[in-house]
Amino acid sequence: MNGVHDMGGMHGMGAIHYEKNEPVFHARWESRVFALFRLTRAWNKWNVDVSRRQIESIPAAQYLRMSYYERWFTALGELLVASGLITRAELVKGKRARGSPKATPPITAAQVASMPSAAALARREAPVAPRFQAGQQVRARNLHPVDHTRLPRYARGKLGAIHRDHGVWAFPDAIAHFLSDKPQHVYSVRFAARELWGETASPRDAVYLDLWDDYLEPA
Repeated sequence: MNGVHDMGGMHGMGAIHYEKNEPVFHARWESRVFALFRLTRAWNKWNVDVSRRQIESIPAAQYLRMSYYERWFTALGELLVASGLITRAELVKGKRARGSPKATPPITAAQVASMPSAAALARREAPVAPRFQAGQQVRARNLHPVDHTRLPRYARGKLGAIHRDHGVWAFPDAIAHFLSDKPQHVYSVRFAARELWGETASPRDAVYLDLWDDYLEPA
């Protein structure tokens, strides 16, 4: 969707401050949110694009005020309520309601190491033919969906070239709504910096984006 989360190429957001020796987590609660996000996925109540869509639905003013893991935490609460794992009252109070059922089966520490990654869950072995080949010129479609998409706004309508084929993956715009996987090829597409940012960009720079078949058209 066209939202504040799609910040690539936007002006007025200030400089990006590089933190030398940045830790993985700045506070213990951040690591707990990360762990909860991964663990709750084990019950298959949602997928990674459903969770991304939930984060994108945070109102712009709140989104900009929040830190990275505050957005994750806010989205997780809404996902838990929407999936029926907790009630709205339990989310507000932070306590389990008396007599509420426990999720089954329970997740044990031994299971964590073998849990598949989000990428592994999205990959498909479907016999789908690719629409494009390495070296082929393509154009990112000028789409403006009102809901979740992985096509960055700054690349829409821009000319690029297929760099490599990553194989077949579930289509995020569909699975974000629990619709059919719509499996299709994903490509690494090279865009010259000047194609994206204009003549003031360096002629030596380029951006590589992973884009699905449905995001591209022949140039």
